[in-house]
Amino acid sequence: MSYDPSDDGARMSFDGRMSYGDYLGLDRILTAQHPLSKAHDEMLFIIQHQTSELWMKLALHEMNAAREAIAAGNLQPAFKMLTRVARIMEQLNSAWDVLRTMTPSEYTEFRESLGESSGFQSYQYRMIEFVAGNRNMAMLRPHEHREELIAPLRTEATRPSLYDEVLARLRAAGFDVPERERLDQPHRPDPAARAAWAAVYRDPAQWWELYELAEKLVDFEDYFRRWRFNHVTTVERIIGFKRGSGGTSGVNYLRRMLDVVLFPDLWELRTEL
Repeated sequence: MSYDPSDDGARMSFDGRMSYGDYLGLDRILTAQHPLSKAHDEMLFIIQHQTSELWMKLALHEMNAAREAIAAGNLQPAFKMLTRVARIMEQLNSAWDVLRTMTPSEYTEFRESLGESSGFQSYQYRMIEFVAGNRNMAMLRPHEHREELIAPLRTEATRPSLYDEVLARLRAAGFDVPERERLDQPHRPDPAARAAWAAVYRDPAQWWELYELAEKLVDFEDYFRRWRFNHVTTVERIIGFKRGSGGTSGVNYLRRMLDVVLFPDLWELRTEL
């Protein structure tokens, strides 16, 4: 006989009650895909980027909460949040595997429909970089036409980044690490910070929380770098060395971004150990 879930107590009628789709707002999410061509693969392209933006929204949620916890000296919850950010970046990496099933011929069928839109213009990606501490004010210009986007980015550039709050934990522990004079600039390698981290890594038992905090940041950046590398590989596989739809040099621009380091002190200290 066919199984009836109501026999086991499952509610089957949702008239006037909150359902799964109601709670998740699925009507809005599942009707947000609007291909502009008849190409079969445009749906893949849209959904891959939309879901990536959803994961980035969660990453920002976790990064901001981790920053607040670190600023308060409450490191244990921050470890969990930063671990989650790394797993989110791993999920974003897996998305490229799906997009790479699209061939150059298939992409060509709808590329003109994109106009000048490009992932280069992703507001949330830019905010992730700004929260982490990679603040290049020139990258605000693609968002200047929308005040509701440019204003939060400008505000973010005036407050301590995630890594600034981490460095504050070093100072609180007694290490002589100077505060940055310009919050609206990317983090540059700092000899004092590198020396402090080297001391932490040489004696993890004494500085265990700082040691673990550093490794959580390295985990995050490790997956972030892989995401950038997969982006380069995917673009080269699909469009070769054509210019990007947003006007960048495409693969050459993305390769240049591979050299950007979020937490340079944590990577450079390894040479000294």
